[in-house]
Amino acid sequence: MAQESTSSAPDPVLASYRASIDNIDAALIHMLAERFRITKAVGEHKAKTALPASDPGREERQIARLRKLAEDAQLDPDFGEKFIRFIIDEVIRHHEQAKNGL
Repeated sequence: MAQESTSSAPDPVLASYRASIDNIDAALIHMLAERFRITKAVGEHKAKTALPASDPGREERQIARLRKLAEDAQLDPDFGEKFIRFIIDEVIRHHEQAKNGL
């Protein structure tokens, strides 16, 4: 792991970048929390209406859509796909828990 400088005065430019990164990280966490609140409600609805926990067609459409968004945002689309697949897998796990809980 890289060592940070031990100088007594913090670099103001670096501090500004880090403050922005911290704000973005906080926003990401809040956005993910809201997304999971909504997908939890979806899972409960699916459980009550006997719908399957996963929807492979929607998942593939979402992956394609988010890969395109990543490209447009100049983000590696492979990273974008890995990220959304991780989220989708977690959502499906929650949906299966909701189904098994009823």
